Amino acid sequence: MNQLISSITDRARVLLVSNSPNDVRELLYVLDRHNLGTGLAGDVEEGVELAAHGTDLILLDAALAGTNIGATCMRLRNAGGRHGVPLLLMSASPSAEEQGRSVGAGASDYIKMPFNARDVAEKILMELALHRAVAPGALPAAALATPPRPLHPQTLEVNYHAILAGSPDAVLLLDIDNSLLIDANHLAEELFGMPLADLLQGGMTPLLPKKQNDGHSSAQLLDEKIRETLQGKIVVFRASCCHRDNHPIECEMRLMRLSVPGRQLVHARIIDLTERNLADAMRSGQRALLEMVAKGAPLIPTLNQLLLLIEGQSRDVYCSIMLLDDDGRHMHSAAGPSLPPDYMAQLEGVEIGPGVGSCGTAMFLREPVVVSDIMHDPLWAPYRELAAPFGLRACWSRPIFGQDGAVLGSFAMYYREVRSPDAHDQGLIDTATDLAGIAIGRMRHERELQRHRTHLEELVAERTAALTQAKEQSEQANRELAAALENLSITQEELVRRDKLAALGALVAGIAHELNTPIGNGLVVATTMAERTREIQASFQGGLRRSELDAYLTQAGEADAIMLRNLQRAADLVNSFKQIAVDRASSQRRHFLLRQFVTELMLPMSTPLKAAGLSLTQDVPDGLAMDSYPGPLGQVLSNLLENCLRHGFEGRSGGRITITARGSGDGQGITLSIADTGVGIPADDLTHIYDPFFTTKLGSGGSGLGLHVAHNIVTGVLGGHIDAASSPAGTTFTLQLPVAAPQSGAA
Repeated sequence: MNQLISSITDRARVLLVSNSPNDVRELLYVLDRHNLGTGLAGDVEEGVELAAHGTDLILLDAALAGTNIGATCMRLRNAGGRHGVPLLLMSASPSAEEQGRSVGAGASDYIKMPFNARDVAEKILMELALHRAVAPGALPAAALATPPRPLHPQTLEVNYHAILAGSPDAVLLLDIDNSLLIDANHLAEELFGMPLADLLQGGMTPLLPKKQNDGHSSAQLLDEKIRETLQGKIVVFRASCCHRDNHPIECEMRLMRLSVPGRQLVHARIIDLTERNLADAMRSGQRALLEMVAKGAPLIPTLNQLLLLIEGQSRDVYCSIMLLDDDGRHMHSAAGPSLPPDYMAQLEGVEIGPGVGSCGTAMFLREPVVVSDIMHDPLWAPYRELAAPFGLRACWSRPIFGQDGAVLGSFAMYYREVRSPDAHDQGLIDTATDLAGIAIGRMRHERELQRHRTHLEELVAERTAALTQAKEQSEQANRELAAALENLSITQEELVRRDKLAALGALVAGIAHELNTPIGNGLVVATTMAERTREIQASFQGGLRRSELDAYLTQAGEADAIMLRNLQRAADLVNSFKQIAVDRASSQRRHFLLRQFVTELMLPMSTPLKAAGLSLTQDVPDGLAMDSYPGPLGQVLSNLLENCLRHGFEGRSGGRITITARGSGDGQGITLSIADTGVGIPADDLTHIYDPFFTTKLGSGGSGLGLHVAHNIVTGVLGGHIDAASSPAGTTFTLQLPVAAPQSGAA
C-alpha cells in the first residue's frame, strides 16, 4: 500500500503550520509511513519561507492566522509561485463564521481539532490525488459549468482509482448533487455482492435497509451524516447495510468530503464489522456459558445456550448435542434448539455403531465424521428417510471427550445444503466441543458428588447409630476406668516405693556380689591360719621342730599377702561404690580453660599409654573456657580413657586415642568427644554400658562401675549428656556439656 501511495503522490510534500507540535506529531508519523515529505513551521512567516521552496499541500492552524485568515491563506498558497496549492485549515475552536471565511479564502477543507491522524492522512491523500485530477486542463470547461452534471469516473485521473484499488476496505464515491455512486472498488463489490455496473445504478440509499436496528429510517440517517460531511467534518458512524441476498451487514462508515471545484463529492470508506461482532459475541457468549457452568446451571439449558451461540456464528446451520449413556452404547437427544423436535425424538436411544449416521459413528470410532451429502453417504443409508423430510443434507459430527478421555457424547452441525466444513467451521466445532466437554463433565461430576453425598448420608446415619452405642459403652467404660483410677492412685505410692526398694535391692545385691569375693577369700585364709595357729600352739607344748615353725611362718606370710590383696580389693570396691552417689557439694567449682585442663590431665596417662603402644592427641581450641567442676570432669575423662585402655585395644598392637572439643554456635555449650581406633563395642552390649556392674572383664579387675559413674557425673554434676557410638573401627564417647554447670547444690 505504501508503494502504491508513493507512486500516486510521487513523493508529494506536505507543510504543517502549527505551534503545537504535540497535536500534529502522530499525523507527521502517519504521513511519513505513506512516503509523504513533510515540513513543520512554528508560525506563518516560517511557513511562508518553507512554502517558497515548494509544497503540494498546506495544513494551517487557524489560531496562527489571526483575524485575517484570507490574507494568510493567500500568502501561503502563493509563496512557491504556484497557484491553487490546496490548503486545509485546522481549528481547535471551530465556528461557522471561521469556516465561511476559510472557504472564502480558498481553503480546500476545514478540519476540527483534535482529530484522528489516520483520517486526516487519508483526507490529505484524497486531496493530493484529486488536486492532480482536476488541475487546470484535467477537466474540460464544460465540467465546471453550472448547473452541475454527473461526473463520470473517467473524468478523474488514475490517482484516485489507484487509491480505491489499494484500500483495505470497501470504498464508494458519491456525487451528492446527482445522488449517484460514481465509483467503487472491488471490495465494495464483494461486500454488497453486486458487480460495479449494478452498484453505480443508484446512490447509497439502496445499499441500506429501510430501517436501522434502532428503528430509525436509514434514509434520514444517511442524509444527516452527509450534511455533517459537507460541513467539513470527517463523519464516522455505524449502520446496518444489505447484501444482495438481503442478509444484513453491520458496518462502520467513514464519510469525507472531497474538494473538487464545482462538485460535491463524498468519499465513503465502509468497514465490515461482521467478523468483529461475531468475535465479540463469541467471547461474551463463552464467558456467559462458563459462568453458567461455574454456578451449576442445569445441563440442558446450558447446552441449548451453547448451540444458539454457535448457530449465531454461521448462517443456515443447525446444531445438536447427543449424550452417550452410562452403558457406553446408547445415545440420547440432549439439545437441538433449532432442529425439529420430531427429528430429535427419533434419535433417542439409538445404539451407536460404525454405520449409525454421523453422531453414532463418531462416538463409536472416537473420531470426527464429516458427511457432506447425507443422501449419498453409506453412513446414513439406514437413516436417509429419517433426515429427508426435514431437508437435512449435510451433517458433521465430532465426539465430546471428558478429562479422563472417555466419550461423553457428540456435537453435530447440520445444513440444508450439500457442503463441507471450512476453517471457520472447524474453529466453531473446536470451541463447541471444548465448552460442551466442560459442561457435561461438570454435570457428571455433580452427579457423582450427589451419589457420594447420598452414600455419605447413609454412612453417617449408620455411623451415628454406632457412635451412639459406642458412647453408651464408653460411658460404662469410663465409670469402670474411674474406679480403676481410684484404685491405681491408692497403689501408685506403693509401687513407687517398691520400685525404689527393688532398685536399692539390685544395687545392694551387686555390691554384695562384688564384695563377696575378697571378703570370702580373706575369711578362708583367716580361718585356715587360725586352725594352723592352734596346731602350732599344741605342738609347741610337746616340742616344736624347726621345720614345722618354718612351714608355719611361710604359710603365715602367704596368708598375709592374700589378706592384704583382698582387703585392698574390698577397699577399692567400697571407694567405687561411694562414687555412685555423686556429691556435688564436695566438688570445687571454678573457671578454667579446657585446653590447659585436658593437657594437665593427660600427663599422668602418658606412661601407661606408651606402654600399651598407643598415641594420645588432643584437638581443643585455645580460649575455650568453662565455669564448672574440673574434679568430676577429670574423673569422667579418666574413666573413659581407662575404659579405652582396658577394653578397646584387646588383641591389637598400637592405636590412637583423640580428644576433641568444639564450642556451640550460641556460645552456651561445648561438645567434648573421646574417640579410639579400638575393637569397638558389640551392638548388644552398647545398650548396657551405663548399667552398674556391667563389664566384659569380670574377674580380671573390671568392676563394671566406670561408665556408670561417668554417666552419673555428666548428667548430674555437670548438667550435660553423654552418648556412645561404636563400630569395628573404634568407639566414640560424646559429651554435650554446658559452658556453665548448673548452680543447684554447688559449693
